[in-house]
Amino acid sequence: MEPDTIPTPRLRLRTVGPDDTDAVYAACQDTDIQRWTTIPSPYLREHARSFTEHDVPRGWADGSMFTFGLFLPDGELAGMLGVTMRSLGVGEIGFWTARRHRGNGYMTEATRAASRWAFVQQSVDRLEWRAEVGNTASRAVAENAGFTMEGTLRAALNNNGVRRDCWVGSLLPSDLGLPSAAPYLPARAPAT
Repeated sequence: MEPDTIPTPRLRLRTVGPDDTDAVYAACQDTDIQRWTTIPSPYLREHARSFTEHDVPRGWADGSMFTFGLFLPDGELAGMLGVTMRSLGVGEIGFWTARRHRGNGYMTEATRAASRWAFVQQSVDRLEWRAEVGNTASRAVAENAGFTMEGTLRAALNNNGVRRDCWVGSLLPSDLGLPSAAPYLPARAPAT
């Protein structure tokens, strides 16, 4: 599949390539990004090069992961967001925001736009978000983007060889007023 570009009021979500390697490398030197995501730590220039030149194009080509850089009107990289396909109709969204752009609502704006794109363009029926317990900034983005928190999964994340508990949330097409590709029959509440 050819990469898509998603415009939002303040951002342009587009794939990253070799010209973006330096910006990705610089952003990923942030200790918070290394702490709360599963990128390698320490994050080396060759990690950024492999990501922008191989991982991102391969994910788009085989439909396994759709990665977008969040770019400001001046072309500066504000963050990264990916939708990884986990099973038929189920994707998982993950993201990080460059330190100097946190607190501006960019990631919430991008998450809403990418979620809509996943539902409409990729026929996703369920979009999941996961973050290590304690990553309150990521949780705030997910909640502000409309995700419903579903609970805590024990030892569900592997971050640099250490199993960690994570929060999990979901967003459905109906949460955005969109139809689902497949019918959904929610559980009925028990009779009282």
